[in-house]
Amino acid sequence: MTDIHRSRLAQARPQPWRNGGGSTRELLAWPQVQAWQVRVSVARIDADGPFSAFPGVDRWFAVLAGAGVVLALPEGQRRLLPASRPLAFDGALAPGCTLVDGPTDDLNLMVRRGIGQAEMWRAEPGASIDGATRWRAVYAAGPVAVDIDFRTETLAAGDLLWSDSDDPEPWLVHGTGPAFCLAVR
Repeated sequence: MTDIHRSRLAQARPQPWRNGGGSTRELLAWPQVQAWQVRVSVARIDADGPFSAFPGVDRWFAVLAGAGVVLALPEGQRRLLPASRPLAFDGALAPGCTLVDGPTDDLNLMVRRGIGQAEMWRAEPGASIDGATRWRAVYAAGPVAVDIDFRTETLAAGDLLWSDSDDPEPWLVHGTGPAFCLAVR
């Protein structure tokens, strides 16, 4: 049976950025806060400015709410909207970020290099995360349910359901709200 853990955005305290451009609410720092290998957070971007650099980290980014952002990456500018696919980039980069039209809320997955291949994708109805993972999670931007080991876990908007168990059974995501699957293989 899979050991399941849940983090709730409503219980995560916002931490203001040093540059004053926004705040971050950390949902998970695994396996421990001071020496994390996987970090999941929701950021509120209030002003244009560069991202922080995280050398040695692979980073995934998705817009949850707001009009979106334009990121200045070495290969060119990327416009990301709430309907866009999550974007992966080298965490050592500190891309410039320009808001399209006002503040945005964004989902971030950061994984230290060497522990596995990180992935984040939009969970369309019927999406699944197979069991061949080192770590896996579902972030609910709206109400969804996840079938795990013959039971159903119901997630409210802002819930992160995760596990580092090696259970081979897949997770099946269904429901009305947008959601994201996250995995480290």
